[in-house]
Amino acid sequence: MQLHQALRGGGAALENRDVPSARLAAELLLMYLLGRDRGYLYGHPELDLSPETFARYSELIAERATGKPTQYITGHQEFWGLDFEVTPDVLIPRPETEHLVEAVLDLLQTARAGRREATAGIIDVGTGSGCIALALASELPGAQIFGTDVSRPALEVARRNAERLGLSHRVQFVQMDLLAAVRDHAGTDDGEAAGFDFVVSNPPYVGSDEINSVQREVREFEPRLAWCGAGQGDGVYHRLFPQAFEVLKPRGCVAVEVGYNQADRVLDLLKQGWTCTEVRPDLAGIPRVVMARKQLPELK
Repeated sequence: MQLHQALRGGGAALENRDVPSARLAAELLLMYLLGRDRGYLYGHPELDLSPETFARYSELIAERATGKPTQYITGHQEFWGLDFEVTPDVLIPRPETEHLVEAVLDLLQTARAGRREATAGIIDVGTGSGCIALALASELPGAQIFGTDVSRPALEVARRNAERLGLSHRVQFVQMDLLAAVRDHAGTDDGEAAGFDFVVSNPPYVGSDEINSVQREVREFEPRLAWCGAGQGDGVYHRLFPQAFEVLKPRGCVAVEVGYNQADRVLDLLKQGWTCTEVRPDLAGIPRVVMARKQLPELK
């Protein structure tokens, strides 16, 4: 079986099973199996695959046809130009979440222009694979960064990613529900919370009434804890913002990813105690990131 024949057959098999981006998935699985890039696939179309290689490729195609995401089959996903390990214990990093990383970097740049200190304390809530925390660590060598998650298996993946990327000394991962125990891990010597400059999060925001409309790959394979929120999906923000307010320094910022129809509801939660609220769209024009700054306490 020649390479181009295997690739064409794999794509057709996935299309017949209504797999999204079937051709791309077929390419990625063959690239993974051969340890080659896309240029190699199309530069060597008449390469003869061994029977063993073709049999293994057929197994991978059959696995993807069940709906299992390609990333869980290969165990990898790129985010912010970095290669992340992903397992069924963590949400697969999405390109739109890179807007959240960009927002934090922009806010920090503005703070530096205001002559605040160049270092920053950042906590990534619901870190999952660690993609947000580690992307920020790769850009901010002077920052003190924490990642929290309620899932111990997810934190194990995040720690492995930190080790693989050479950033394990830069990010500390802690198991907790949102920010509930943050004072135990980021306090000063006198027991008072030192405070963070940024709280960032891509929380579970799909409403329970939307589960059946979610793509099969997400609904059946990605951890529901990481993507399905309470009620209309905004329940986690009701809990997160008060906790963020407590751990942020005066004029500290919160930045969160939101669902396609949630920006207004999330903004309503930031009317008391917050200022400089902003919504940023993704490349499709969908409101994707909501940001706000903690107000300075009123002088008495």
